[in-house]
Amino acid sequence: MKTVYKYLLGSLLLITACDSDLDQVPPNIASTDSLTNFDGVLNAAYFYQHGSVTPMAVMGDFRADNALMDEEPFPAFDRYNAELTVMEDQFFGPFYTAMYKSILSANNVIDNSLDETQVGEAKFLRALSYFKLVRVFGDVPVNLSPTPSTTDTSILVRQPLEDVYNNIIVPDLMDAIAALDTEIVGGRASRYAAQSLLGKVYMTRGDFGNAETQLAAVVNGAAAAGIQLQADYADIFGVDNDLNSEVIFATQISSSISDEYGFSEFWSWYGGLDTKALMPLDSDLIAAYDASEAGGDTDLRRAVNIDETLLSSPKYPQTGGPDHDWIEIRLADVQLLYAETLNENGATPAVSLAELDDIRTRAGLPVLDPVIINTQALVRQSIQDERRLELAFEGHRWFDLVRTGTAEAEMGEAINSDYFLFPIPISEILASGGVITQNPGY
Repeated sequence: MKTVYKYLLGSLLLITACDSDLDQVPPNIASTDSLTNFDGVLNAAYFYQHGSVTPMAVMGDFRADNALMDEEPFPAFDRYNAELTVMEDQFFGPFYTAMYKSILSANNVIDNSLDETQVGEAKFLRALSYFKLVRVFGDVPVNLSPTPSTTDTSILVRQPLEDVYNNIIVPDLMDAIAALDTEIVGGRASRYAAQSLLGKVYMTRGDFGNAETQLAAVVNGAAAAGIQLQADYADIFGVDNDLNSEVIFATQISSSISDEYGFSEFWSWYGGLDTKALMPLDSDLIAAYDASEAGGDTDLRRAVNIDETLLSSPKYPQTGGPDHDWIEIRLADVQLLYAETLNENGATPAVSLAELDDIRTRAGLPVLDPVIINTQALVRQSIQDERRLELAFEGHRWFDLVRTGTAEAEMGEAINSDYFLFPIPISEILASGGVITQNPGY
């Protein structure tokens, strides 16, 4: 059984999910005054990340140019208009609910546990949850209490995205960095997981100076912590490779624990096993691999990531599907982000592109020549191309396009910026009596 779930079976007998996300305390949990051991509550905060995995995977790849759907109304993911609201039940609603459940459990640990490591892990998970929420929805309601009021509706008012970053996400990650060790124990959050996430947060905000500091610490300290690229790209994925040396943080998934997400999971969507996307592979991604091999090379990632006969992805083998971990952060992702910060902060092409060398060598490709790729713009494009090929079907693509301001150029059409975000679940708006408002355009 996965490490994080070692005690979760027992914990879930004590902790039950709240029916609404912000305004109820789990009814069967002992009061915080009587709790002395918060292991189960912390495990619940990890567990509720499950509900974000498939929605984030679909939003990350199917909204972008890596994957597509073929059964209406699901192709709305490729149409930038108000149609996405009809898919609340399968994607946005479960995601929204799961993140606030994780936050509620994390709040309980943060406010009441005397174990500094537990509090550090909880702050990482709270920051991770809010980061996912703001990237998907923009402004969101904020709850920092383990026992939020059931009558004060002000807690439901959406808070400005900048405030969520500045007052919660960044401070929580700073605290997690201070509290956690660099060693990854049982797949739990570590200092390098917190620094990697904080670097990604700064990248999303366009703060390349602070991003470089955090990402450099991870890249330069990884080896001493036992974090290193897998020699074979294929060995990163599949249930037999869960928590391998390249993984800095993953949402662990176990078939012995029922997943809260009650629909087809990410491995089915990518593998073409859901009737709404029987041939999900976008031809544009095939063209991207063709371009990577234009010099007569063979990109070893191609066979792992795409099946051009079935027009799907074999990246997550269907055998053992319910036990595939979802990789949230791995070293190659961090190295590519670090290369990006170097380039944005004025490093020479040779210095920036060197961070791609071992990633490309593993893929069977030659290193990039800084004599040819000799401007900041060319380096920027090369890094983004590499991220797409390296991280295909890992839920990054759409969020990278939005973050870098390249969504319209890459998708080949004008996109109203309202549709860079996703719709707030209508059920939440109605349940709040209209206190929670909808995103523009929806």
